[in-house]
Formats: sequence, structure tokens, C-alpha cells
Amino acid sequence: MGLLMGEARAMLKWADGKMIKHEVDMQVLHLLGPKTETDLEKKPKVAKARLEEVDRRTAKDVEENGEVAGQTLSLMEQLRGEALKFHKPGENYKTPGYVTTPHTMDLLKQHLEITGGQVRTRFPPEPNGILHIGHAKAINFNFGYAKANNGICFLRFDDTNPEKEEAKFFTAICDMVAWLGYTPYKVTHASDYFDQLYAWAVELIHRDQAYVCHQRGEELKGHNPLPSPWRDRPIEESLLLFEAMRKGKFAEGEATLRMKLVMEDGKMDPVAYRVKYTPHHRTGDTWCIYPTYDYTHCLCDSIEHITHSLCTKEFQARRSSYFWLCNALDVYCPVQWEYGRLNLHYAVVSKRKILQLVAVGAVRDWDDPRLFTLTALRRRGFPPEAINNFCARVGVTVAQTTMEPHLLESCVRDVLNDTAPRAMAVLEPLQVIITNFPAAKSLDIQVPNFPADETKGFHHVPFGSIVFIERTDFKEEPEPGYKRLAWGQPVGLRHTGYVIELQQVMKGPSGCVESLEVTCRRADAGEKPKAFIHWVSQPLMCEIRLYDRLFQHKNPEDPAEVPGGFLSDLNPASLQVVETALVDCSVALAKPFDKFQFERLGYFSVDPDSHQGQLVFNRTVTLKEDPGKV
Repeated sequence: MGLLMGEARAMLKWADGKMIKHEVDMQVLHLLGPKTETDLEKKPKVAKARLEEVDRRTAKDVEENGEVAGQTLSLMEQLRGEALKFHKPGENYKTPGYVTTPHTMDLLKQHLEITGGQVRTRFPPEPNGILHIGHAKAINFNFGYAKANNGICFLRFDDTNPEKEEAKFFTAICDMVAWLGYTPYKVTHASDYFDQLYAWAVELIHRDQAYVCHQRGEELKGHNPLPSPWRDRPIEESLLLFEAMRKGKFAEGEATLRMKLVMEDGKMDPVAYRVKYTPHHRTGDTWCIYPTYDYTHCLCDSIEHITHSLCTKEFQARRSSYFWLCNALDVYCPVQWEYGRLNLHYAVVSKRKILQLVAVGAVRDWDDPRLFTLTALRRRGFPPEAINNFCARVGVTVAQTTMEPHLLESCVRDVLNDTAPRAMAVLEPLQVIITNFPAAKSLDIQVPNFPADETKGFHHVPFGSIVFIERTDFKEEPEPGYKRLAWGQPVGLRHTGYVIELQQVMKGPSGCVESLEVTCRRADAGEKPKAFIHWVSQPLMCEIRLYDRLFQHKNPEDPAEVPGGFLSDLNPASLQVVETALVDCSVALAKPFDKFQFERLGYFSVDPDSHQGQLVFNRTVTLKEDPGKV
């Protein structure tokens, strides 16, 4: 508890200590349950050196910075819950439920000789879609756990279904892993091991642990499919038929290779190989039979000598087949650990549903900034550090976690507040003419990139006799408490040192205010105004896209909450495009994905749709302040 409290206090220096202690106590109670009699016994004091035995490097970094390698990869946040129970490399047999054989200890000894006791993990995506926020947690856990233990992590593509895989998904996945700041020890593919996997399948038949079956796919579906009438066919017959499958003598669906085991969920004899005549993106027409996930996953882990095979909770039903298959072939058997998925409210992430959203025109593509794919979050302007920090805050638990989007947005603000330079932009411009402008030509105004830390530099903007302010920053008939420009109520112009006071309102034929005439004075030459507003002068015209939640309900896929289905729950106000916004000229050379804080408006990122002379900005998140604040 002392380590947890010290870490929390270091990260929340501004917070009340009693409140922190109460929150830590409640969270520990939630995670570990009430104290037992053993917990209440007085224990001898532990020497400070024990901390180094636990994790010398991580603990030191946490004490000094609350961070590891610039990310929140703390003991409290990344390694709480189930991760604390992880076995040491080579001690797989100490894991509850791990199945041993007479060969286990020899295989573990060989494993340690090959790895040198190194922690090895892998991130194994299927290359049939774009990564989303849930994958970010998996990437952080696999790469982060290896890094925290001086280990290595493979990026392995599970490319065993040529019908659904596309080259663009391989590239996009590699890009997103790199964008999050991780470098795989090696990029591998399940297809790298097709020859070995096939040889092991033949060996499995030789050992009477697999057989060729002719039941159709529809016969295998449902809760209680009929047992295969071919389960006890002779070994030699299955060997000949499997070879015939390999040579293309069966049509798709006419024959499969099945393993002889019953899984946790009652599923009997899972399929190991099926016939597919779709060319593979890497192996072409070399193969017409492809291994399934149930067969491939554990064996590829074994080949790469993975120590901790970290999977989401839905793969728990495959754990028995994982151990069974490695042991049936007498090969090194890693340990599979399951953890809860990360989901977000107001979101859908499945490939099929995103394709439906694209088809009906609700979003533009996989990278539409209203989605929670990683490419979409990057386009919207979310920094990778913020996503990693969010995953660390969520932590690793067995239970599925569904978080509110505003918690992710809070992490985004924390990063952008320190990294996004300030600029000024006006969404609804109102022209203001300064009738007594103090100079014959424009003044050059120096604006700090980060007002709280002027050591980070300045940029310059022109200040002329014509400026543009937000239309909402002026009211002819203000309500009580309104502090911005009105009759008899001057306002300051940020960074200029000048205050303007209304003299005349010019209206068009329809009665709409078209421009204002004001006079100005030095801010130190009179009473301080109640408010300072942002402005632009000699600005650039740009397009600004303002985003809101794509769905109206927290759980758009829940029939109880949205009976009409997720497509009926679209928010009609999820995108507002401001085509004639104005921005100060300091951003003229901005490139796609450059990020800024537009003062008083929010954080914005340059969209890839930008081109010479026409910048397009996406609003990443609003400022912390209430946007309705006067």
C-alpha cells in the first residue's frame, strides 16, 4: 500500500492526500476483496532493498517520474490484477491449470537454453481490418510487459484466412504499432510456418489425435452438433485423405482435419485444417488447405518460444486446446493468459459494422475521425502518448472494461496542453473596424507558443485596423453576467495590450449585424476590462470540422437500448463543417497531423485533406473549460 500511495501522490501532487488514500483503499478493496486474518497479522519490516528485488528499474523510474520511458507504465496501473500472478520464464508449470507431461521439464529446459530466460510476448492481429482502441490495449500490454521485463515482443500476423486478408491491412497495422511508439523484435507471419504446421498435422494423425472428417460446416454449428461418424476411421485412411486434401482433390467444405479433444465450452473436435482455393497474398497457390486459429495459435507461440501468450477473455474457451495440442505433439508449451477487452461507450469497432457505416454514408472511411479505429484517432489528432496513457490508466483486469470516451479525451488534453502550440482562429467571424488605430500600418504582435512557459518560444501575428472576432463575443442586448463586448462594456484583445470599446453597429438589410466600429486604448491606460477575447487580423481562410459522438446512446449495439439497431442511432449532429473559418497566419506552413490549441476553442489537428492555400482542421477535443462559459 505504501508503494501505491507514494505513486499516486507523486502523480497527483495537487490532490488532497486523504481523498487519495480513500480512493486507493476503495480500489484495492474492489480488486482484492476484504482483508483476511492473515492480512491483519503484523509482519516484520521489509528492508528497502526488497523493492529492488521486485523491479529495480521500474520502481526507481516510478519514484522519480511516475513514468517509464515517457509512458505511464507503472506497477500500479500496468501490472495490477492478474499480471501480478504471471509466472517467471521457464516456470510455466507453476501456473494454475497448466498441463504437464513426462516431457514438460525437458522441454522447458531446452526453452530456457534458447531464450536465456528472456520474457517473450507477441501481438498477433489478423490482417483483415484496421486496428481500433481495443487493439491499443493489447499492443500496450504485450509490448509494455515485455519492455518492463527487458524482454522482446513479436508482431505476428495471423494470416491463415486468405479470403479476408488484404495487403493494405498489413501496412496499416505495422504503421499503427510504430505510431504508438513500439518496435517489434521481429515481424513474422503464421504463413512463415506453413510447412512445419503441415508436418505437425501429419504427425498428429500418426498419433491418432486427428482425423479427416466430411461433415459440412452447417452440421458443426449449434450447441450440440452430432459426433462425427468418421472419428474412428483408420490412421492410414486419414493420412491418405489429408494428402488428398493437400493436393486439391476435395472441393471446399467436403473435408476437414479435426483434432480429437473436447474444449471448455463443450465444443468437440475443433477443425485444424480446411480447404480453401483462394490464393494467399504471400504463398500464392502453393497451398489449398489452411490451418485454423485453434490449430495455429499455440504452435506458432511454441515455435517463437513465447513465454506469455496474452489473449482477450473470449479466447479462454480455447485454453484447453492450446495446452492439449502442444502436449499432443510433445513441443514446448507456453502459457496462455486472458484479460478483459477494452471497449468504449458510444462506439462500434467491428469490421462488418464499420463497413455498413461506410456503405450508408454515415462515415467516410475507416479513418473517419468519428470512429475509434487507430487511424481515425490519429486523423482526429489524438497523440499516441495519450492513447498509451489511457490504456495504462485502464490497467489490466480480467473483467471486460467499458470506458466513457471523455476519459480518453482527458488523456488527450493532458498531452496536448504541453505539446500543442497556441494559435488564434475564429469560427463565426464578425468584422471589427478600429477607427483610431494607433499606427499607419499593421503592428507586429509577439504571441507565446505556450503562455505558461515562454521559454518554448513565440510566433508573430499582424494586428491591423480591421480584426475579426467571434460573433458570439458581441451582444447588443447582453444577458446578466455576460462579460464580453457590448454597449458600455469594453473588452481586451488577447496579446495586443489594447482594449476596444463599441462605438457603432452596422447592420445589413435583413437586420443582421455585419460589422462593428470601435475605438481602442492601451490596456494600462484605464480600468481593466472584464474579459479578453481572441481575434485574427489579415487571416487565412480555412475549413474547420467539428466532431461530436457518432451515436446517441451509450450502447448502440444493445437491442434493449437501441431496438432499431445501431444504424438507427446515428447522431445527425456528429459532424459540423465550418467552411469559412479564419485562422491567424502563424499556421500557414502547417502540415497534416500538426496540432494546435486554438485559444478559447479547443485543440485542432491539420487534416490530410489540406492542400496548398486551403488548410483543413479537425477539432480533436474541446478545452477543459465549459464551452458555455462567458
